[in-house]
Amino acid sequence: MRMYDIIEKKRDGHVLTTEEINFVIEQYVANHIPDYQVSALLMAIYFQGMTIEESAALTMAIVHSGEEIDLSGIDGVKVDKHSTGGVGDTTTLVLAPLVASLGVPVAKMSGRGLGHTGGTIDKLEAIKGFHVEITNEQFIELVNQNKVAVIGQSTQLAPADKLLYSLRDVTATVSSIPLIASSIMSKKIASGANAIVLDVKVGTGAFMKNLDDARKLAKTMVQIGNEVGRKTTAIISSMEEPLGNAIGNAIEIQEAIETLRGEGPEDLTELSLELGAEMVVLADGSMTKEVAKQQLKEQLTNGKAIEMFKTFIEAQGGDGSIVDNVQNLPTARYTFDVLANEAGYVSHIVANEIGAAAMMLGAGRETKDSKIDLSVGVQLHKKVGEFVEKGDIICSLYANTENTTKVKEKISENIIISNDMPKKEPLIFDIISS
Repeated sequence: MRMYDIIEKKRDGHVLTTEEINFVIEQYVANHIPDYQVSALLMAIYFQGMTIEESAALTMAIVHSGEEIDLSGIDGVKVDKHSTGGVGDTTTLVLAPLVASLGVPVAKMSGRGLGHTGGTIDKLEAIKGFHVEITNEQFIELVNQNKVAVIGQSTQLAPADKLLYSLRDVTATVSSIPLIASSIMSKKIASGANAIVLDVKVGTGAFMKNLDDARKLAKTMVQIGNEVGRKTTAIISSMEEPLGNAIGNAIEIQEAIETLRGEGPEDLTELSLELGAEMVVLADGSMTKEVAKQQLKEQLTNGKAIEMFKTFIEAQGGDGSIVDNVQNLPTARYTFDVLANEAGYVSHIVANEIGAAAMMLGAGRETKDSKIDLSVGVQLHKKVGEFVEKGDIICSLYANTENTTKVKEKISENIIISNDMPKKEPLIFDIISS
């Protein structure tokens, strides 16, 4: 088998066999195929695409390139959730304890963030004492005991994906839907889940900027999941404005606590209930989505969800007092308000630019070596469709420097106020399942 022939075959629009795809991944990870040949194949895939069978074969070849987590020691169906990323996306912090409070095991493997704010692990580390440095055995034991635990993502998980992404990043092939789908699904499958719920974001604050591309990606990932024996569902949700009101780390923990008490922002609560209901249904095929959603709503109001969050935190060494005393979370030295320059309706909040403003304060990482300030962030007080008077507070900045002029300017430029009430887009555009 020659790499030259495989490149030529895909270049000419033919379907690669599983054996050919396995050969490419195995030999590339073993450093027997040069970057320039793999780059050529990636470009051929970019232009010619892949069938679902090819995408599934590529996904599993990437899975088999490294460690595969065995969660068979955990009782019940293990359902994982993945978001394609956005601004103020606090859903994992809400979903893990919420779904676990109904007895569904949530064994979450998460990573650190590179972007507007930290990843789930960074956010959780805003809680004093909380740690994810636990063995796989401890991880499984905690999930069996409490129904929820979070562990850091293994560096040995899907190493082929890291190699391929490095090439895609410098060869203008990042936006290939089969390659995106295989990258995401390989890590989820290698993490050991039996079923997967995907939150595919679309809008200015998302990787997918238009609905057609988001649908293509969602359908491809769902088909890959089902092709390789993982029950998979995708929800396509809007990221035209930040989700919820908090964009930061400690302040997102605070917002998650409010939501788990049934007092959170409407959009974050709605999406968490939708995603959570899908997770419960995949875990318990006898339950309808309507019943699952109703039961999750009850957990938000009867105290069971927030109780589970406290149990989860304390089981991993964290300070559970933050549930009742959020002032024990890291707090920034300064608070600055951004005021409306005119009266009117908030017609648009450019999500990615508000995220960039939070990163300017230190809430996120520009590079892998950047240090995150867990205490800083942006708190929205107005959302799209709300009316403001001139001088109303539209958002607050939490900062550890007094020099926030450029941050204020960026936010003022990207929270658009107009005379006409805007047409509010739906939060959820579509649900795609097998």
